[in-house]
Amino acid sequence: MVLDHFSVPVRDLPVAAAFYDAVLAPLGARRLMEPGPIGYGVDRPDFWLEPTAEGATPVPAHIAFTAPDRAAVHAFHDAAIAAGAEVLHAPKVWPEYHPGYYGAFVRDPDGNNVEAVCHRPA
Repeated sequence: MVLDHFSVPVRDLPVAAAFYDAVLAPLGARRLMEPGPIGYGVDRPDFWLEPTAEGATPVPAHIAFTAPDRAAVHAFHDAAIAAGAEVLHAPKVWPEYHPGYYGAFVRDPDGNNVEAVCHRPA
């Protein structure tokens, strides 16, 4: 299965957007569309933030973004810390996934498990 785009519901769109502005920049992505849902991407929006319905609580998801290299994984991690994210796992090799899997995991303001991953060897 191949995904064309993905959206996540968020409780506070400006707070979520500030977080994703910071953590997606080191990966080469930026805001491409707004107002309303906010679309992020490199050439076209393929990741979206949508406000939840009044009183609704978003269900946390796991979102993994591709990093071009290990330095970008570290930059993502540093940007997430600066944005106040809870660190789930600092950047490291995850050999249980495959030998070149290098990733960092954080929680966004809505509780989503957000990852930056590089699949290249060191």
